[in-house]
Amino acid sequence: MQLEVIATCMDDALTAEANGADRLELITAITEGGLTPGIGLVEQVVRAVRIPVFVMVRPHSRSFVYAEHDIDTMALEIKAIVKAGAAGIVLGALTSEANIDEHALERLLPLTEGLQVTFHRAFDELEDQLEGLHTLMKYSQITRVLTSAGQRPAIESAQEMARLVAAASEGELTILAGSGLTTEDITGFIQETGVKEVHFGSAVRYGKSNLSPIDPFILQMLADNVHAIK
Repeated sequence: MQLEVIATCMDDALTAEANGADRLELITAITEGGLTPGIGLVEQVVRAVRIPVFVMVRPHSRSFVYAEHDIDTMALEIKAIVKAGAAGIVLGALTSEANIDEHALERLLPLTEGLQVTFHRAFDELEDQLEGLHTLMKYSQITRVLTSAGQRPAIESAQEMARLVAAASEGELTILAGSGLTTEDITGFIQETGVKEVHFGSAVRYGKSNLSPIDPFILQMLADNVHAIK
């Protein structure tokens, strides 16, 4: 089992690594669902931790539909993140019809230079997620999909998540379950769905608040529980 934890600053990154996180998703603007962090922070975190750092590439929070100049911005960010030595990129793009924007992917993915790519929760706005999975399977750079299996919190979507896990197993994609997971119910959720990776943000912070620091006690307990699951 792999545990990914959101980091928004150096303190988050260091606390997450020290208390059982297997991977970081590095972002800024956590209350807006995550935007691209400054390249200075990216460079600093990559140098400071040993676990993989996946960096959000999202130019604004208005929607997941991007104009050509937005894609130009994302391209420049990806080049800088690759140069900084990150292990992965987190991105997503949709058309105005709420389908996966393959034009954007075909422009951006070649710039990742072998880094792993997570398609983020733009996926949860798709009407047909199984069709979306098959679209993403065409792109070898995309290794995982961060999803709550629809519009509801992940913890309430166990059946839908299990279907996505089964469908993803037909290819090379990994389902990364996130958004709305709870530390209390995570063992049952993992056993019911078959997910191999989980993603936590506010649930491992003091008071379960996005703007609070990570609680090392809560994170270590979660990590111990997750890593004990066979």
